Amino acid sequence: MSTFKGDDLFGSGPHRFTVGREGRRIVTYAAAAGDPSVPGSFTSGDLELRVTVTGRLIADDDADLWALRDAITAAATSTNTPGTLTDGRGRAWPNMTLVAFEPTGPTDRARRTTLPYIAEFVRLTE
Repeated sequence: MSTFKGDDLFGSGPHRFTVGREGRRIVTYAAAAGDPSVPGSFTSGDLELRVTVTGRLIADDDADLWALRDAITAAATSTNTPGTLTDGRGRAWPNMTLVAFEPTGPTDRARRTTLPYIAEFVRLTE
């Protein structure tokens, strides 16, 4: 079971994890100096780790779907304290913050009520 801060936010339906770019941040000397004529670039710290969860919430009816959606939205808009994101397959990312939840299509209503989404997590650095 995948979790964020111990809560099963995405387990109602299929979902997958995608890890974003990893490495060093590159800054041009032109940007640092505020002068577009300055050539070259340099590295400036690590990129912030980003993990995207893409999936589909599945519920028995609209009310249950809204409860699932509200739980994720609350996690994204509350205190934003970091927590551990786990993928249910043995991979864990500590110190992650849920920064965005976005429905990516209409609510489908058939035997079950479903909603596709993207949730974005970032390991914020100071």
